[in-house]
Amino acid sequence: MRSSISLKTATLAAILASAPLAGAYAAGHHKGALDESSPTDFTGPRVAGLMAQVQGVDQGITDARQDNTITPAEAQTLHMRAAHISQAAAKTAAADRGRIPAAQYHDLLRRLDNVDQALRIDSGTGFLMGDGADGGHYPNG
Repeated sequence: MRSSISLKTATLAAILASAPLAGAYAAGHHKGALDESSPTDFTGPRVAGLMAQVQGVDQGITDARQDNTITPAEAQTLHMRAAHISQAAAKTAAADRGRIPAAQYHDLLRRLDNVDQALRIDSGTGFLMGDGADGGHYPNG
C-alpha cells in the first residue's frame, strides 16, 4: 500500500510540474504579429545607449592599437573588458524583458568608464592633474 501512495504522489507531482511548462511552450508558438517582442530583444534607451558606448570605447581601443599608442596585449585586455561589459548588459536585459534596471545600468556605466580611463592612461591621452609646480603633471586615475 505504501508504494501505491508514493506512486500516486509522484504521478500527481509530475503532472502538476509539467502543466505550466506545456502552457508556456504552446503560448510561445502561437504568437501573432501584434504580440509583444521576444524577451531577448534588447530595447529601451538604456540598452541602446550602453551598447553604443561600448562600441565607441571598443573603436577607441582599435584606433589606439592602430596608432601604436598601446601594445597588442593592452588592446586585447581592454577589448576583453569591454566585451564582458557588453555580455553583462545583454544578460541583464534578457533577464528583464529587454531592459536594464537603473542600478545595474549605473554599475555597467561605471565599469565601462573604468575601461575608457584605462585606455586613456595606457595610450597617454588621459587628462592630467596638477599644475606642474611640483615638477610634473600626473595622470588622473
